[in-house]
Amino acid sequence: MTIAHLLEDFTVDPMAAGRLQLIDEDTLEERRLAAFEQGYAAGWEDAVAAQATEDDRVVSGLAKTLEDLSFTYHEALAQMAVSLRPLFQGLVGTVLPDALNRSFGHHIVEQLNDMASEDIAQPALLVVPKGAGKALQPILDRDFSLPVQLIEEASLPPGQASLRIGQAERDIDCNRLLASISEAMDTYIHQASEGLDHG
Repeated sequence: MTIAHLLEDFTVDPMAAGRLQLIDEDTLEERRLAAFEQGYAAGWEDAVAAQATEDDRVVSGLAKTLEDLSFTYHEALAQMAVSLRPLFQGLVGTVLPDALNRSFGHHIVEQLNDMASEDIAQPALLVVPKGAGKALQPILDRDFSLPVQLIEEASLPPGQASLRIGQAERDIDCNRLLASISEAMDTYIHQASEGLDHG
């Protein structure tokens, strides 16, 4: 057994008839162009596939980053809301009641002016809590041009008043306003803390 079948046979003349095929220049050029076109098309397809893969990777990475940023933003917002709870409680418990108390008289004058413009010929009646008349009378004399009958009512709690001009009547209730603000703040903080607990 020999290994001759595995080795190339140099005894055969490559120029012998039937072994050698000659092609003309045009055919050779056509084959070169066809090979070039085939290689170019394959390279283009590879480049398009690589670009699509890169685009998918970039879009996926961007989406993940935006998702992380959104979560971080909402988490920070929730933590901030929860940490502001003492400030909100201080506002509702101290600052707002004091501000409403100081602006109580001006708010009453504003309401009286609004009501008087609708029914100017009727007398004005203002019912306020016991002890509030002394502070309100100078404001009414200074800021309201029509005479106002001021009555103190012991049953009215502080921060409330009743205005009447003719048949029109309006109630002012600063305590209800404060309770409404307090409830809104508590709801906001509760929702923010639940969002923080549940991620």
